[in-house]
Amino acid sequence: MVAGFAALSHPARITILRHLARAESCCCGDVVEKLDLAQSTVSQHLKVLVDAGLVIFEPDRRRSRYRIDREALAAFSQSVDTLVKSCC
Repeated sequence: MVAGFAALSHPARITILRHLARAESCCCGDVVEKLDLAQSTVSQHLKVLVDAGLVIFEPDRRRSRYRIDREALAAFSQSVDTLVKSCC
């Protein structure tokens, strides 16, 4: 759960997740076109989301693809819900 919170602690990563949610999958360049960030910055944010298990990286010869891991995001959401209910 900590990795998920850390990954979602940056506004750009929230924006990236929202963009990915509207697409089946997309490449880093697709995300760069939607954000006012350098390609290297978007790549780093995507790496954080992948490392946290919220986004799936699918290597391709020409253009690697990224997509939301909807099951992992749902499990994270459930964990947060359980945490909130147990604390409040």
